[in-house]
Amino acid sequence: MDLFRPQAAPAEWLVIATAVAALAVTVPRRVWLLARNAITIAHEGGHALVALATGRRLQAITLHSDTSGLTVTRGRPTGLGVVLTLTAGYTAAPLLGLGGAALLGAGLVTLLLWAATALLLAMLVMIRNAYGVLTVLVTGAAFLLVSWLTGPEVQALFAYAVVWFLLLGGVRPAFELQFRRRRGGAPDSDADQLARLTHVPAGVWLLFFHTVSICCLIGGCRWLLPF
Repeated sequence: MDLFRPQAAPAEWLVIATAVAALAVTVPRRVWLLARNAITIAHEGGHALVALATGRRLQAITLHSDTSGLTVTRGRPTGLGVVLTLTAGYTAAPLLGLGGAALLGAGLVTLLLWAATALLLAMLVMIRNAYGVLTVLVTGAAFLLVSWLTGPEVQALFAYAVVWFLLLGGVRPAFELQFRRRRGGAPDSDADQLARLTHVPAGVWLLFFHTVSICCLIGGCRWLLPF
């Protein structure tokens, strides 16, 4: 298996169809409540990856059935490391989507699928609750089965659908947080914790999350769309 062998992109209408399919699981509330688990995996995985990259000690990750999650790290309670770790949550899914779009733009479908599988397996080691283990196992199994048992065409369609979902689904959580905060909820959200650490208002951090997700969506479209 050559991870770096380029694959031809699907037909134009199939690329657009995968975008429509991703949108169909992002917009309707009932479907989104289930699909959002995948965005939570990316969110908490982003916290974990940046925590390790900045020298913090990763202790545990939990994923809950209400699509919330928690990543516990140990290290200095202030400083750049903890700020970057908190910033990584809401930006993780859009940035992963952008990276995936770049790989698909280069035709590297196989590399994308196996990289995603490896990240999920690495995350599984740190999951500390049953629902989280189940969620990551099911997600990882989907990538593994598609990678092993399907042909290049199906693999490409699956990869495009996943990347579109990360890009489109990565936009919605920041808006959900904004609405909760307007109603007085989520007092310990990532934006509020960042505000307390940096003395920069939570609204500015929300604007940052919005900017990253929308810019990633625009950039991803340039790689994915056939025109």
